[in-house]
Amino acid sequence: MKKIVYSLAVALMVATSAFAQQTPREEIDLKSWQHLSVEQSGVYGVNTQKALDFLKQKNKKAQTLVVGVLDSGVEVTHEDLKDNVWVNPNEKKDGKDNDKNGYIDDIHGWNFIGGKDGKNVDADTLELTRLFKKAKEKFETSKDAATNKTKFPAEYEKYTELKKEYEAKFAEAKQMSSQMKMISDNLSKPLDVLIAELGDQKLTEEFMLTYEPKSQEAKQGMMLFAMVPKEAWAGKTMKVFGKEILDEINEGYKHYSEQEKYNLNLDFDPRSIVGDDYSNIKEKSYGNADVDGPDSNHGTHVSGIIAAKRGNGLGIDGIAGDGNVRIMSVRTVPNGDERDKDVANAIRYAVDNGAKILNMSFGKAYSPDKETVWEAFKYAADKGALLIKAAGNDDLNIDTDIHYPTVYNDKGVAVSNNVITVGSSTSDSAVLKSSFSNYGKKSVDVFAPGSEIYSAIPTRDGVYKSNSGTSMASPVVAGVAALVWSHYPTLTAVQVKQIIMESVNKNDQLTDISVTGGVVDAYKAVQLADKMASKK
Repeated sequence: MKKIVYSLAVALMVATSAFAQQTPREEIDLKSWQHLSVEQSGVYGVNTQKALDFLKQKNKKAQTLVVGVLDSGVEVTHEDLKDNVWVNPNEKKDGKDNDKNGYIDDIHGWNFIGGKDGKNVDADTLELTRLFKKAKEKFETSKDAATNKTKFPAEYEKYTELKKEYEAKFAEAKQMSSQMKMISDNLSKPLDVLIAELGDQKLTEEFMLTYEPKSQEAKQGMMLFAMVPKEAWAGKTMKVFGKEILDEINEGYKHYSEQEKYNLNLDFDPRSIVGDDYSNIKEKSYGNADVDGPDSNHGTHVSGIIAAKRGNGLGIDGIAGDGNVRIMSVRTVPNGDERDKDVANAIRYAVDNGAKILNMSFGKAYSPDKETVWEAFKYAADKGALLIKAAGNDDLNIDTDIHYPTVYNDKGVAVSNNVITVGSSTSDSAVLKSSFSNYGKKSVDVFAPGSEIYSAIPTRDGVYKSNSGTSMASPVVAGVAALVWSHYPTLTAVQVKQIIMESVNKNDQLTDISVTGGVVDAYKAVQLADKMASKK
């Protein structure tokens, strides 16, 4: 599930107390907090500027490094990304496969969830839906269903588990879409009134305690502040906060409605859109060159975190956006669960075409062709590439509740040594783990800023926006890794991983829920990289 609404909309269901932090929230620039230094601010950012200053002091000249973003697509013409987008040097847009790599017109990457006729998959089912549908046919609707139940008892037991999980998720989607619609209907007018009353007023705790609403509708809108955490509104204007809330509620409604219509719909099959043979796991030359696709919101946001151009006065500064890192878009992830075949092919395409770092901000609960993905992990390791992936957003211990793709096989042994799994941290030093973030003493390597990260979104959707998720934390680490590796190109993928993990800022809150027990730090990473590279 890709477009999970771990956001302000969820907070509407639960009253949450505010937490203290060393730097008052009102003083934090929430559009760039991931760059802060914990030593200077008390906020566990990744210390980007000090890392850049160190590299400048050392007179380190960076080499171009390509980061493959395996995602929903990337708006490669975005104002803050277009200068840092990968261009295939051996390909022309002429309908021919100029570089003979099997992909026609792959100027900026490739789209593995599209058809040769230019049509694209937007929505898809969950892997749970696919497995349940297949098992249901075997044990409920086929002519041999009755005998299959006794002939395959273990499979039938698994089917009953899938059925229970599927029906629970479908019921949840139906209930939540109804609730989100009701919340939207009830809050839209009161919030509009509050925005009209307060507009550009900055919301602080002191102001909120003394403010007296001017109308009954404004009073109704004020009830919202008792239901969401202080961190959701402190330091923002009412105009900004109100728009964020309404956007998130409407996104929540859209998410759960689409679960009913597509993700959990047993009759929905996107193969009719693109003609892809999902059963042919060995197929490779399929898809099209549309690396943006119908909805590149997620992938564009991820790309901005990594490499939005620094110092151009627009939007945001990417961690590695100083002009040396190029984003390669490999469209892999629909609105639903990614297919294992597409993941494996996306990994191979990216590394075959020069990507040294792959960001993988996706995941799911089931992976029927996981061996194919593991083979791709090994292939990437052999090619010297580093894979950085999101831990997932279900607040689960993924040492026991597996989140795919995982680097660990069924025996619990890592299939390769080139993968970093990332959990999400907050701007609140008193409560570092994001409430939604998965964790695991063995399975989550590091934490990184992932709550309320401001980044690029497609121009048609508004240009910039704050999003939360391990999907945001993973590209923070990818950005740090790219910053390190582009300036110290003699390092290996394994060494870059070692540097990232050994240079974290440790905190007791993360000790038992991750391998390193810390949040990544770019400054400490480049310092360690400098020492390691000088020994070569």
